[in-house]
Amino acid sequence: MYPSIVFIPSFLLAPGEEPAGLLLQMLLVFTSAKLLAEVAEQLKQPSVVGQLVAGILIGPSVLGWVHPTEFLAVLSELGVMFLLFHVGLELRGFQLTRIGLEALLPATLGVILPFMGGIAVMMAIGHPTVEAIFVGAALVATSVGITAHVLASKGLLEERASKVILAAAVIDDVLGLLVLAVVSGLAKGRINFVELGLTTGLAVGFTVLVATWGKKAMAQIVPRVEKRTLSVDGEFTLSIILLFGLSLLAIHAGVAAIIGAFLAGMALAGNVGDRVHQMTSGVTEFLVPFFLVGIGLHLDLSVFRHGSTILLAAIILVVACVTKFLGCGLGSMHLGWADATRIGAGMIPRGEVGMVVAQIGLGLRIIPQDVYGTVVFMSIATTILAPPLVTLSYRSLMRREPAGTVSE
Repeated sequence: MYPSIVFIPSFLLAPGEEPAGLLLQMLLVFTSAKLLAEVAEQLKQPSVVGQLVAGILIGPSVLGWVHPTEFLAVLSELGVMFLLFHVGLELRGFQLTRIGLEALLPATLGVILPFMGGIAVMMAIGHPTVEAIFVGAALVATSVGITAHVLASKGLLEERASKVILAAAVIDDVLGLLVLAVVSGLAKGRINFVELGLTTGLAVGFTVLVATWGKKAMAQIVPRVEKRTLSVDGEFTLSIILLFGLSLLAIHAGVAAIIGAFLAGMALAGNVGDRVHQMTSGVTEFLVPFFLVGIGLHLDLSVFRHGSTILLAAIILVVACVTKFLGCGLGSMHLGWADATRIGAGMIPRGEVGMVVAQIGLGLRIIPQDVYGTVVFMSIATTILAPPLVTLSYRSLMRREPAGTVSE
């Protein structure tokens, strides 16, 4: 059912014993993530960098111990969902509809500049128009889970720039949805504008509705659940139901499941007790390594056999970083140079989002294997580069409050 794991002692994999193989994958991923996270911390780097590198080392490109599987993909998805849920849960004074107005311009410019930059570069070096458009689309969306992990671990979630980053990422997701829908339509030779408009309206309506009324609704529901249930974990049970429920609704509304998870955390922020925060933190600590390592597992170095591919990967990486930094930074200049720099750096990582767009392009036979490999490389490289840049841009704020704590 799942791809085999190579270079592993055979006595650990009993013949026909699938659970042993799954447990071995979990052991290798979790242990390597935590070990290299500690190494990264010792080197004064964010732990997320170590966990991403762990995925590259144990993955197919280096040691070949673990390959991407459906099982690990599920754990990865759960990891990023719980991460964004935990982040939302810690933002007790966060109002998405209010912060969203400040985040609208940086999010919009942070979509337009990378999209146009990707198209311009690909066409300038002779690639077909549709292929160039798909690469531009892959440069659009931000993987907010990476930045959120860094900000949460440093106790910086309550800073103004952090809130704008999170709000901009939500807007970015909706805009990225539109770009991908249009690009996919072009590749297939038709664009259904009615369907596109309905999907956009549903996505925006769902996000605004939950962001506006979610916290108020939970303020009424949580005390009643706590009063009527005998279980000491009634609040946590309700929290998990809301997490999965809103994640599912988010998918049907046309946005990513992690947006629903984030909105669920926001709705419960300030409405649940410390026990829910502690239990959520424990689950998140367990699952997030599978998300981070899972990104690194997808790196395929075999596509870089030719100098032209290496050059293309380097150019795409530079364009991805510069255009997102400039777009989001310029859109945030009204907040001051320091916050604009933080927002620009925080929106750089593409992570799994860029890889999903590349996979769609590959599946539609729009982009060749070498271009797909360069986009995956860009997604992973921006994800590794972003945490040190975020830490550097927040350095002055980190001096005045202890790291490792979340501001209340």
